[in-house]
Order: sequence, then C-alpha cells, then structure tokens
Amino acid sequence: MDYKELANLIFPDAKEVAYYEEKYPERNLEEGAIVTRFAPSPTGFVHVGGLMQCVINRHLTNQTNGVFLLRIEDTDQKREIENGVAQIVNAVKDFGIEFDEGMINETESKGNYGPYKQSERGEIYKAYAKYLIEQGRAYPCFASADELEEMRKKQEAAKIRTGYYGVWATYRNLSVEEAAQKIKEGKPYIIRFKSMGSEDKKIRHKDVIKGNIDFPENDQDIVIIKADGLPTYHFAHAVDDHLMRVTHVIRSDEWVSSVPLHLELFKTLGFKTPKYCHYAPILKDDNGKKRKISKRKDPEAAVSYYHEEGIPAGAVCEYLMNIGNSNFESWRRANPQAPIDEFKFEINKMSVSGAIFDMVKLLDVSKNYISKYSKEEMYHDVLNWANRYDSELAKLLENKEYSLEILGIERGNAKPRKDIAKWSDVKNAIIYMYDDEFFKQNQNFEYAKINDKQEINKILSLYMEKYFNIQDDKQTWFDKMKDLSEELGYAREVKQYKQDPESYKGHVGDISTVIRVSLTGRQNTPDLYEIMQVLGKESIEKRLHV
Repeated sequence: MDYKELANLIFPDAKEVAYYEEKYPERNLEEGAIVTRFAPSPTGFVHVGGLMQCVINRHLTNQTNGVFLLRIEDTDQKREIENGVAQIVNAVKDFGIEFDEGMINETESKGNYGPYKQSERGEIYKAYAKYLIEQGRAYPCFASADELEEMRKKQEAAKIRTGYYGVWATYRNLSVEEAAQKIKEGKPYIIRFKSMGSEDKKIRHKDVIKGNIDFPENDQDIVIIKADGLPTYHFAHAVDDHLMRVTHVIRSDEWVSSVPLHLELFKTLGFKTPKYCHYAPILKDDNGKKRKISKRKDPEAAVSYYHEEGIPAGAVCEYLMNIGNSNFESWRRANPQAPIDEFKFEINKMSVSGAIFDMVKLLDVSKNYISKYSKEEMYHDVLNWANRYDSELAKLLENKEYSLEILGIERGNAKPRKDIAKWSDVKNAIIYMYDDEFFKQNQNFEYAKINDKQEINKILSLYMEKYFNIQDDKQTWFDKMKDLSEELGYAREVKQYKQDPESYKGHVGDISTVIRVSLTGRQNTPDLYEIMQVLGKESIEKRLHV
C-alpha cells in the first residue's frame, strides 16, 4: 500500500485539488489591487480591534480597487452563539462598512469564492488534506486524549517544549499498512500535518509592518482535520486564503508566532504565500501599566458601547484610522473638510508597539466630527439615537422645527461649537431651551462674580425695561449690552476694566453672565444672542421676570 491508497481509504469521495483550483481562479483585478478579509468566529460581540481591522481593510481595498470579504471561521462550533453571524454583519455595517463578498446574514452570502462559512467548506478541506497525505506530508494520528496528556506531563517534567513533534510524534512514522489496519479496525483518529522543520534552524520572514523577523522553523505536527471532520484554524485559513485569492493578511501581532507554521503549510500545499501584516493590538493604560484592551474589563472593547454612548460611527472610524496610521492626524489637520476616503493609508506606517486607546482623544475627535454636522444631520442622528436609548430626549425632539433651531445654534459658521462629543451629551446640552424643563430646575443659580440678589434684579429689570428688543441684530444687541453695563457702573469693555479696575464694579462680561445664567441656569453656554433668538420674546420675558 502507498500514500495514495491510504489517502483514498481516508477520503474516498474527496475531489482532486485541481477541481478547486479551476473553480476558484485568480481574480481579474488591476495591478496592485489588495484582496483581504475579516475572518471572525461567531462567538460573541465584535471587538474594537476587529472593527479597526475592518476600517483599515475597507480603506485599503477601496484605495486599490481591491476586494474586502467576510469569512466566518466557525469550525469551533461549541463556542458559537445564536445569530452570531448576523451580529457580526450588523455590527460592522453600523459603522458604514460593507463587504464586497461574504456572508450577508446567517444563511446568505454574495460572491463567487464561497462558501464563506468554514463549516460549509468541509469537502474542500478534505481534498487538500487528501493531497497532503498523498504527498506523505500528512498522516492519521491515533493518539488518545490520555496519551497526549501523559506526553505533555513528561515534557513539562523534563522542562522542554510541549507539543507533538520529533520523538514525541509517536504515530508519525507508522507505516502506511499499520495506519490502514488501525483505520479498518475502527480506531478513532485525526489528521496531522507532517512538518519537515527543525527548531535548530532559522528562517527569516519579511513582515510588511514589522520588517524582517527571524524565527525557528516550525517542527510541530499540528492537527489539520479534527475527529469531527472539521479543519483546525491553521489549515483552514491556508486553504481559504489561497482559494479566495487573498493577497494581504492584516491581523494582530498575537499571530506572529504562527508565521513559521503558516509559511510551511503554504509552501507544502504549493500555494503562493500572502503578505502578512502584523500590527500591534490596541492597548489600555491601566494605572500606568499597558495591557491589551479587554472584553471582560473594558466596556469600550465592544463596538456596541459606541452606539450606546452615541459616539457617531464616523468619529469612531476617524479615531481608529488615527491609531492605524501615524500620519493620519496631521493629514486631517491639513484637510479638515476632506472625506476620509482621500487619505492614503500606508500599511508600513502601522504601529509596531501598540497604540493606547485614549477615550479623551476619541471624544476630542468626536467633538470635531460633530462640529461639521448641519443642523438637519444633527437632528436626524440624535433622534435616531434617542429613539433607541433615551425616550426623554426623543420626546423633547418631537417639535422638529424648534429642535432644528436649537441644534442650529453656533452651527455652520467659521467656528462651530464643539461642546458635544456624543449624542448622550445632547439632552444636557439643550434641556434648558425648553420652558417646562427650565422651570423644573432649582432657580437658585450660581451667578459667578455678581451674586448679590438686589444687583441681579436691578440688572435684569433695567435690561427688560430699556434695552431688550428681540428684533435687534447681533451688533445692536451687543452695543446695548455695553450701554446697559455703562449705565450701571460697569466697564463697556473687558480691556477697559483691566486697565482701571478701581473705577468700575465689573465689566460687560459680568453683566452678560447675569443674563446668561438667568436665561439658562448656566454660566457657560453657546452664543447668548443665538440662544435668545431661539427662545423668543415670550420665553425670555418669563425667565427674566423680576
């Protein structure tokens, strides 16, 4: 009996690999086009690191007229969650990212290189496993769980590497006849890859991001087909990336140690190796210590967190691009209005040391992002968020016309307001604009410099009697504030007061603060004139009634 007969015994119905090579031909793409993939397991929420990978992959494939596909790696079916694929598709779609190919829901896909679920590609993996057995580069292994555990204990006791390799690979050198006999006897088995590597020898690999890396060769005889007939990750990814014609594998550097194995698999299978691009994972500063951002410890690890907080998807993508490429921030400063698609992403400028996830920085990016919204865009996105997460805010926004006026304050001008970082900030930022809500609050306001009740009443009374006119344009309104200040013994200009503080009670800014606080309950607000224009005469008179 030879290897071919053994392969036929194990996989009698498997097709020749030539069938799949013909079925999934090289893609007809222009030179330099990148084909890459997002290949999550349907075992839980999408991690922010996975979202960053999607943002980068989508950008690169758009930039090169390439292909970005979604492949579901569901060979570990014990860990799968219900509707796991739909969760992945929808989570990424919520950030404006769509795939060119791959799964579009639990059961449907698009593209000519599927199936895009590994659990549905069993026949393909069998064909390539059969091919390896025919070449003498894979074999059935009959080691029981107890045998493997005993082997591991011996290795640990001897303080040597654990694993199935070298002299420890006890079923590696079974003759074809012995292996066939055990199979015919019904002995359970799995299929292992037969490595030709030696840990004493070194290989050098050029990573697109990390540059040249030296590794010991792979010498582990890894499992490629499990007892349930499904492949392991390492084998499946090699077959899939080849047949889907992936050119670049962009992934976290936790996979770097697997490179020697992956290179050997690709070479043995006769595949062209994709370019590996290992970037540093997103880190968190935990009391001065850096650690990976964690699903268990950090709410911001889940992409759902950003929706719940109301951080716009576009702002999150901008921030992740910032983490992804060191020159993005300077590009954005130079091109504040340009669409993000115009940025030229360079893989070799990705971080090799790991960027710290900085929520303060993200919110700063988000403030800038939101500042560019029109009032109509603002209303649309805030209402959508409120309908899902804040019914009280949704009720405030029922009067669309008035809400648009409020959201339009200091928006669309040369220096737009930047006090809102997320939709969950909006209710607090606008609630005083509604009379019912304004009068619910405690009216004992903090007035800053002028806090004498009589003086405050005097300022408000004189303003309403002599200076208030809702029809005034902004310059007239401001001039009247100066006139009011002067009449009450305050300097018309801040500068004037600073030059001679003994001659005045204060300055025009102190007067306007009294009116601001009386109208809003706050010392800091957007432009007071614009607020008053939106509140209107009746509301102002109610609020400033002395």
